[in-house]
Amino acid sequence: MRAISLLGATGSIGMQTLDVIRAHRDAFRLVAFSAGRNIEQARMIIEQFSPKVVCVAQKEDADMLQSEYIGRVRIVSGEDGLIEVATVQEADIVVNAVVGSVGLVPTLKAIEAKKTIALANKETLVTAGHLVMKHAIDYGVSILPVDSEHSAIFQCLQGEQQKNIECIILTASGGSFRDRTREQLEHVTVEEALKHPNWSMGAKITIDSATMMNKGLEVIEAHWLFHLPYEQIDVLLHKESIIHSMVQFHDGSVIAQLGTPDMRVPIQYALTYPDRFPLHIERLNLAQVATLHFQKVDMNRFRCLQFAYEAGNIGGTMPTVLNAANEEAVAAFLAGRISFLAIEQCIEQAMERHVPIAHPDLETIREVDRETRQYVKSLHM
Repeated sequence: MRAISLLGATGSIGMQTLDVIRAHRDAFRLVAFSAGRNIEQARMIIEQFSPKVVCVAQKEDADMLQSEYIGRVRIVSGEDGLIEVATVQEADIVVNAVVGSVGLVPTLKAIEAKKTIALANKETLVTAGHLVMKHAIDYGVSILPVDSEHSAIFQCLQGEQQKNIECIILTASGGSFRDRTREQLEHVTVEEALKHPNWSMGAKITIDSATMMNKGLEVIEAHWLFHLPYEQIDVLLHKESIIHSMVQFHDGSVIAQLGTPDMRVPIQYALTYPDRFPLHIERLNLAQVATLHFQKVDMNRFRCLQFAYEAGNIGGTMPTVLNAANEEAVAAFLAGRISFLAIEQCIEQAMERHVPIAHPDLETIREVDRETRQYVKSLHM
């Protein structure tokens, strides 16, 4: 029986993690979770899973829920609450499925508490990969990837040696607007951007997929997870999302991980590693798929991916700026304050004005994150 603490239980990854737990009640139990502002969903999860600790965003919501569950569940709030959920004594595995850099500090604290980390929060490694990976080494903690692409690479590398890797290839669907030119993107709507062709994901990740920033963040994440320089990390457009990623070795062999686009597969693999449990999902039928398509990425068309490579190669605080600027720009687009292409412009302006700081500590990262967000907000006030 593995005890699980789930950060971001009411988001897309969180809800699918709960599906996996339901499917294997004899193997997993949910001991703590965070729910942000989705109080009604939090109640449903509490009733179904009877956790020990629950975190919500607002103190007033925590007080209200605590009055409803006196003696049954401890209700906490804010960043301190997230840390409590991430470090709860009973948990063996912490699934970080929150969206944004809010996942960084709870992850560091969970590592200090020697919890295995199942990481679905890209921003944690993008913002402070050097700190997180060193922390994991210092405390002897495993970080298991939950993103479909990184899980694919992780699976392809089982039994292989690092020295034999020539490159890794992250596949990208291209998102909602993959077949449109830049000119056709001038007046796209939020509703259009949220229609992903293959995956069911939350709003922020779906917009990131449309701009290809999602893939850019994954490139930086892969750099830290697999200890590879950026010139050994490639991205390939693959519309069907059947091959989730590949590893090419220096003898010319390429190993790929294939499957239907279902996030429960990488979630469950992280929770059961090094074992595999049965999972009742649609099976991949290659005869039915018949044809798979691949295409080189045009960096001029998908500028956010180029920004990510630039930020990663510069290093220091530049990836923090990239991520913070993107989060604020995407929020502004979703709120109808800026156009789709203005997301890129906000990120580019934030990066151009920033003087990167090498080897930043946590306090520096948080200050750069805060300052960048203020700047980007000022661009569209």
